Amino acid sequence: MKKFIFICMMSTILFACKSASSTTASTETEISKKLDRPTQVAIKGNWVLTNVSYAGSDYIKVNSFDLADSKCFIGSTWNFISNNNKGTMTLNSPSCTAFTSPIVWSINNQGLFVLKIVDPGTKSKNVRTGYLLKVAGLTDNSFQLIDTINVGGQSKDVTYQFQRAN
Repeated sequence: MKKFIFICMMSTILFACKSASSTTASTETEISKKLDRPTQVAIKGNWVLTNVSYAGSDYIKVNSFDLADSKCFIGSTWNFISNNNKGTMTLNSPSCTAFTSPIVWSINNQGLFVLKIVDPGTKSKNVRTGYLLKVAGLTDNSFQLIDTINVGGQSKDVTYQFQRAN
């Protein structure tokens, strides 16, 4: 009888536990299916990232999007195509390593900018990592993407300022 109770308890524990990442992945998939089309259309086109700002920027180096120091993104060019949610980003700062990559992006119904950086030769559907950023200050000629990072156990915002390219 004790064995039976033990087996029942273990079965309950095993089947009741759910991986947090699988829950997050399914929730994220559901959220990304519902897009904020008007905001996406407003962002379509060519943009230049003109400034990166965050508290403590004189003392803290931020590795943006796991690619380069955040200051290397100043002057980078971004192209957003709203009808297929693709585009490109090009880092071209003279003091940093040049980098160009296709991107896949969208703005979900919660106003979060979903960004995937796609390695050349890789299909975007095979990219399993990405970034969620807040969209702020959207006008015809500018907008901001805000990333929240962890610095010493505290949340800090990194603001990427974009200006429409001529």
